[in-house]
Amino acid sequence: RIQILFEVTINVSGTEFVTTYTCLNRYPNTLLGSEEQRRRYFSPKLNAYFFNRHRPCFDSILHFYQTGKEAPPLNVDPDVYAKEKEFFGLKREREEKNKIITNEEELAGSCIRHTRAKIHQFLQDPRSSQPAAFWHGLDIFFICISICFLIVESEPRFVEQFTSKKAKYFYVLFSINCIIMGFFTFDFIIRLLTWPSPIDFWKNFFNVLDILSIMPFYVGLLANGVGNAQLEEDMNTVSNKQHYVVLRVCRIFRIVRIFKFVRHSRDLLIIMKAVSNAKRELVLLVLLLFIFVITFGSIMYYIESGSNKDFDSIMKSCWWVIVTITTVGYGDMYPSSVGGKFFGAFVLTLGIVFLALPMTIIVSKFSFVYEREKM
Repeated sequence: RIQILFEVTINVSGTEFVTTYTCLNRYPNTLLGSEEQRRRYFSPKLNAYFFNRHRPCFDSILHFYQTGKEAPPLNVDPDVYAKEKEFFGLKREREEKNKIITNEEELAGSCIRHTRAKIHQFLQDPRSSQPAAFWHGLDIFFICISICFLIVESEPRFVEQFTSKKAKYFYVLFSINCIIMGFFTFDFIIRLLTWPSPIDFWKNFFNVLDILSIMPFYVGLLANGVGNAQLEEDMNTVSNKQHYVVLRVCRIFRIVRIFKFVRHSRDLLIIMKAVSNAKRELVLLVLLLFIFVITFGSIMYYIESGSNKDFDSIMKSCWWVIVTITTVGYGDMYPSSVGGKFFGAFVLTLGIVFLALPMTIIVSKFSFVYEREKM
């Protein structure tokens, strides 16, 4: 029929999804795939099929229609997702598909995929089971210990305990560090093996953070030797310059471990998504700041360069503009001439006004996305 060529709009609790009848009709035994069943939910006022259902779950429901594969939503109770599948008839569809599997190799492959999916859900959703909640709690605990090591080792009175094998607690601290990194490594490998797609695995921001947080430890094993493998090696004892650079870079990358906390917080994930959706406004903000800094920095340089040694280059003047526009005001440099002071007041006032314009847009958009995702 002609309708299968047209797009169809599905409204789920106020959020619209657009697909085609061809996509839906691939599974005629489901609610959306059956014309007779879905007709009952058509709203002439909205000119769409309306469902007052769980919106985050519908992303996965529609994904099944499009690809034929299940992708359970993250941070959603498995029972809620199961009820949504049952409502849309996906559970019946999956049961009928399972009846078709008669070949032993296909059955074995199905069991492997099912096991991988269960392990993946175990690692991704702490609410899937009590062991999953314990595993995520253990991950958070090790992250805290790792960050504490990072902070404490910078204290001069504790440096020797982390760097000298003759220190009383060196081997104790080194053993704890090995246990922590072993846990992180094991967790990373299991995630890699059970991820639905290897390519998508490396596209995930948090998986990249995981490898960056693990890598410094093993680079340190190669750089310092197994006997003194910690990256906490005192940089002053390194004679080889290349060796020194490697350890310094690794020390910087260890800081990313703190971002592993984001994976365990739904609110932080929502904030990251809200910031991502406001990237156009953020680019506008950066562009405005760049224009103001270059323009006002150049003008201030020509005003103050003859009488004020602090403004002896446009680069230094641009630094003053940044500090002034952002209302930080370090006081390390300031205009001394009358014209410079008047222009400084102008820069401060104009900067606040112009920077406030995109900020209001960013805040409003952030609030909208945050409230929508919290529903």
